[in-house]
Amino acid sequence: MNLEVKWLEDFVALAATRSFSQAAKRRYVTQPAFSRRIQSLERSVGVTLVDRTQSPLELTADGQLFLITARNVVEQLGEALRHLRGLDAEAGQLLEFTVAHSLAFNFFPQLVRRLQQVAGPINSRMTAMNVGEATHALREGRCDLMLAYHDPLGSLQLDQEHFPSQRMGCTEMLPVCARDAQGQPCFDLDASDEQELPLLAYTQGAFLERSLRILLRQKPVGLQFKTVYETAMAEGIKGMALEGLGVAWVPRLSIERELAEGQLVICGGPHWVIPLEIHLYRCTLVHKPLVERLWHKLEQPPARRPSPSQASGDKLTD
Repeated sequence: MNLEVKWLEDFVALAATRSFSQAAKRRYVTQPAFSRRIQSLERSVGVTLVDRTQSPLELTADGQLFLITARNVVEQLGEALRHLRGLDAEAGQLLEFTVAHSLAFNFFPQLVRRLQQVAGPINSRMTAMNVGEATHALREGRCDLMLAYHDPLGSLQLDQEHFPSQRMGCTEMLPVCARDAQGQPCFDLDASDEQELPLLAYTQGAFLERSLRILLRQKPVGLQFKTVYETAMAEGIKGMALEGLGVAWVPRLSIERELAEGQLVICGGPHWVIPLEIHLYRCTLVHKPLVERLWHKLEQPPARRPSPSQASGDKLTD
């Protein structure tokens, strides 16, 4: 097998851009030359790595598997060269995070502070996306770590051997709505005279939708919901709830201020609350020293690590 490092770097760039023209620009070569290099790589490994019938293009199953190896080789070679030149192998390294939308602004900053407490200064880049997309990025090695809600039902299909996780905190999904002119909740989940309530729902397939669907299956007889709005994003659900348009289940960390100021109120008892755990995931097939060191630090017993400050209502756990 005759592989050139530049071909591996080309393939990594192509996987990142999903475009031959954009990847060629990133690699400072013409598109025809870039295409020939990818074809040379495919001939060398003996399989088709890129599905060229898709737009934007997709990697084949073999391509997704090979991408992890390509990334590892490119990164490890860079680390070895930095070591030989007397440079810090971790200097300037960037930790790539994919983060669930509802955790991006209200929890991720706490996480970065905690990581710096246990491992020192780090450079990070965060991309917010839905959990399905984030999981795909983790599988392909396009991110180092994924921050998302724990999936007790296993719907994300992340086996613990290759995609271990650590519990970073907890929160809960609260049933909330706006107040009426008298300062009372516009809707009441526990009122016996309620027949049908407008529901601000998550789109089918969204991670939080699964948890809510399971809860609503247990609703009291006679209580019905009519879906009046759907979105995959908790912030979108919150906005509609603030306008008094229905009942919404929103993670507490996304509505702390609105609850404190009385713009939203909890409109059901404790049995309507959905507990959530927040986990940090990694892929063990990707070997990045900075990630390995950080993960080892997080696995140490709590007594060895400083206790981070905790946001009210949402716990950042040791």
